[in-house]
Amino acid sequence: MSQDWGFVAGVITLILFATFVGIWIWAWRKRHRATFNALSRLPMEDAADDRSDAAIDPSAAKTARSDPRHSAHNGGQP
Repeated sequence: MSQDWGFVAGVITLILFATFVGIWIWAWRKRHRATFNALSRLPMEDAADDRSDAAIDPSAAKTARSDPRHSAHNGGQP
């Protein structure tokens, strides 16, 4: 390998490292905290929506109860 190739590899490594540090700093800024907290709650809100759908439509709840994949024997896990 020539010295030029080593220089190019070093520059690419430096650019990638600077990009990583930049993304890390961007992600940890205080102004992003509210957005990331809201995004982290999305799976729980989806589960709450499923429960509210069952409350609105009793036949959906009956179907969910009669589904053997959601029985008490396996803790409700599919």
